[in-house]
Amino acid sequence: MAAKEIKGITPRSKDYSQWYLDVVAQADLAENSAVRGCMVIKPYGYAIWERMQAEMDRRFKETGHVNAYFPLFIPKSYFSREAEHVAGFAKECAIVTHYRLKNDPDGKGVIVDPDAKLEEELIVRPTSETIIWSTYKNWIQSWRDLPILCNQWANVVRWEMRTRLFLRTAEFLWQEGHTAHATREEAIEEAKRMLGVYADFAEKVLALPVIQGVKSETERFGGALDTYTIEAMMQDGKALQSGTSHFLGQNFAKAFDVQFLNKEGEREYVWATSWGTSTRLLGGMIMAHSDDNGLILPPSVSPIDVAIVPIYKTGEQLEQIRKHVEPLMDEIRKRGFTVKFDDNDTKKPGWKFAEYEVKGVPVRLAIGARDLEAGTIEVARRDTLTKETISFSTAGAHIEALLDDIQKNIYNKALRYREEHTVTADSYDEFKAALDGGNFVLAHWDGSAETEALIKEETRATIRCVPFEGDKTPGKCIRTGKPSPCRVLFARAY
Repeated sequence: MAAKEIKGITPRSKDYSQWYLDVVAQADLAENSAVRGCMVIKPYGYAIWERMQAEMDRRFKETGHVNAYFPLFIPKSYFSREAEHVAGFAKECAIVTHYRLKNDPDGKGVIVDPDAKLEEELIVRPTSETIIWSTYKNWIQSWRDLPILCNQWANVVRWEMRTRLFLRTAEFLWQEGHTAHATREEAIEEAKRMLGVYADFAEKVLALPVIQGVKSETERFGGALDTYTIEAMMQDGKALQSGTSHFLGQNFAKAFDVQFLNKEGEREYVWATSWGTSTRLLGGMIMAHSDDNGLILPPSVSPIDVAIVPIYKTGEQLEQIRKHVEPLMDEIRKRGFTVKFDDNDTKKPGWKFAEYEVKGVPVRLAIGARDLEAGTIEVARRDTLTKETISFSTAGAHIEALLDDIQKNIYNKALRYREEHTVTADSYDEFKAALDGGNFVLAHWDGSAETEALIKEETRATIRCVPFEGDKTPGKCIRTGKPSPCRVLFARAY
């Protein structure tokens, strides 16, 4: 039987890309703005981001990091100091050239004032390594000033031509950590530790299973010596790079002459890392968990964990229900969850049920006059679309256990899907067939950029990472037959 289109949501099996856009729209998360390629994050979508942000920020601070803020504008000359870095972002940079408008003498609105040209053009922040390392030069003189462990919550601009809400927009929200260290070993340890923080956040908060690994040289961040990544599988079998952490070596320290006096009284360059995640994670969570009925949210990031819908005919009945459930609402909040009592009398209960379903509210409670008499309440869970009637007296404990089970179930379902769609290929024909089947593919690669580029050209698949815990058995490259030290993870990706 064909999937039914619900509330204007295109079934995943019919058009996955349109399904995603429909879920974003119907769940009231975001919309395209009047500025081409940019998005408006609506209140419900931003509330999810706020919960994500709070969880990440807590983890950063627990590992010793502090928040700071650096300028949105970066002198163009700073980008030219690190050749690989500028090459990585040159095509995406937005540039400020003038600082004033004036009235058009022909009366056609306003024009750029040609006399207001900047002495040096400014890049609108695509990432902050250059401006931050120009600042760190003033902060670091000796080993006593190290390490510096800073994080920034900000917006960035990367002038994308093909955009999709949350996944790829010209402007987006993110965090970027930038740290400075006295030794190579300390910097590498930091970069790997922060990747672990990302993985923990993705799996425990977003219920998103991820594979940790190191990027190939071709896929490495511009200016980095190594890029570590977490990769997640979406329901169409494509990969989403969900967070990266970079070991930058001394490249930026040398570019901005950031040196320190070590304990032996010798001057040396500082070692660096940077790491970041963005609102792209929100898009990944949507694509990994949601269904044809709309959004499915893990309780850990849902703006509303529990919605209570009263079913009544008179105002008196509504007040009876309200007073009856107030102690339950207090108990739910004391257990650490958010709850909403929906007494909006302009919407019928059926409309509210549909609205909370499409918005992915994990648990919905319904209670009417008969429930008051029977001492019961109806409980519906969003992840499985199942309902049950339970005793009102045990509802608090039941709901807490249910929310915990929902969080685990969403993760386990995504993990099972990834495991079922991860295959090993030993020939190029097997490899291509596996990709066409919507799978992650573990295969041998000879380590050359030329072979990597050839495989990408022929199959549209990229090396997502060399997994930390992958198969280290040597073999032969699927494309060239040359020796390969281990299997790497290939996938088509967003």
